Amino acid sequence: MAFNLLQLVRENIRTLEPYRCARDDFKEGILLDANENTHGPALESISTWEQALELNRYPDPHQIELKEQIAAFRNALPNKYLDDYEQNKLTPQNLCLGVGSDESIDMLMRCVCSPGKDKLLICPPTYGMYSICATVNDVQMVKVPLTLPDFEVDVAGVLDAVTKDSTIKLVYLTSPGNPTAKLLSVDGIVELLKSAEEKWNGLVIVDEAYIDFTLSDDPRKSLSVSTLVNEYPNLVVMQTLSKSFGLAGIRLGITYSSKELSGYLNAMKYPYNISSLTSAVASRSTAPGTGLEVMKKFVNEIISQRAVVLSELQKLPGVGRNIGGLDANFILIEILDKDGVPSNEVANKLYNKLAVENGVVVRFRGKEPNCTGALRVSIGTVEENKILVDKFAKCLLEVRG
Repeated sequence: MAFNLLQLVRENIRTLEPYRCARDDFKEGILLDANENTHGPALESISTWEQALELNRYPDPHQIELKEQIAAFRNALPNKYLDDYEQNKLTPQNLCLGVGSDESIDMLMRCVCSPGKDKLLICPPTYGMYSICATVNDVQMVKVPLTLPDFEVDVAGVLDAVTKDSTIKLVYLTSPGNPTAKLLSVDGIVELLKSAEEKWNGLVIVDEAYIDFTLSDDPRKSLSVSTLVNEYPNLVVMQTLSKSFGLAGIRLGITYSSKELSGYLNAMKYPYNISSLTSAVASRSTAPGTGLEVMKKFVNEIISQRAVVLSELQKLPGVGRNIGGLDANFILIEILDKDGVPSNEVANKLYNKLAVENGVVVRFRGKEPNCTGALRVSIGTVEENKILVDKFAKCLLEVRG
C-alpha cells in the first residue's frame, strides 16, 4: 500500500478537536477567564525578567514566534536534496514542540499505532527510549540491525520488513546514532523515503539530536534532513535543544513533519506543554546573531576537542578502535583485555573504577549489539578532558593488571 496519511493516522486522532485555550480569543484586558491567580507569582521578590514573563498566566500554547525562529535557522542551511526551496522551506506549521524529544517519540506512537496491534521498527544499537515508549503504548518492536562494520542503515532490510508486514507503522532511525555517533547516509535515507512511499503506509522518523556536531563538505548545505519534510510526506525529523544548545534542563524537543501531520500532532499535545520559562530561554538561544553564535562557538570547541580526546585515549595500551563515527559530542571506544580482544569485563571494571574511585563518569555500552567492550565518552571542557585522559590511563593500567 502506498503512503496515505489519512489512512495511517488513527481515527480518534483524525477527528480530534484541539483544546481551545483562553488566550485564543483575547490576549489583553482584564483577563478573568482562565482562573489564573491575578495577584501574581508567590515569590518573595520578582526580577524584571520574571515579571515580563507573566508567570501567573498560562503560557502561549502555539509558540509561533519561537517556531519561526527555529525554522529560519534550519532553512538557512537546507539539505542538498531540497529541490524547491521557496515552495518547500520550513514554516511554523511544520513544527510541533514537545517536552524533549521523548514526548515526540511517544506522541508519534499514539498518533498512528493501535495498542496491541501495530508495530514499530528500530535499528539497533539505538536510543533506548524507543523501546520504553513502545512497551508503555503496547506496540511491538521489529529489529533490523545496523550494518557492520560501519553502523549504516540496512535500506534493503528495512524495506523488506515493512513491505511484508503492514502492521509496522513507524521506522525510527537515529542520525547521528546513539551510541554509535555515526551519521547515517543521507543518500540512504532519501532512497528509503522514496522506495517506502510507493510500497508502505508508514512514517520514517529520523532522530537528529546530535546533528549540529556533524561537518558538511558544503558550508552552504546541512546534513540535516529536517528541511525535506515538505518534499517527503512520509518523513518526520526530531531534534532537541539539549545537546548543541546546551539546554537539557529546559526540556525542549522539536518535531518537523508535513503540515498535515504536524496539525494532528499539535492537536494531540497538551495545550500548555511548553512553559513560559522554557519558551523564553529557547527564544534567546535560537536568536540569530546572539544565541546561535554562542551555540556554534561551543560546537566548534567540542568538535576540536573530540579529535584531541580520541587521539590521546588511543595512545593508551588497552584502548582499541573508535567503533562508531565522529558525528556527535561523544566517542565510542573499545576497551581491550591483555590479549588485545574487546572485553566487557575489563570495560565494566574500568567504568566502575573511574566513577567510584576517581569521580569521572563515562557510560558502559558493552551490552549493546556489536558494541562489546565499548565505553561511551562525552566530550567535556579542555580541563575536564585532561583529567579524563589522566584518570583513564591510571585506571586502565590497574584494571588490566
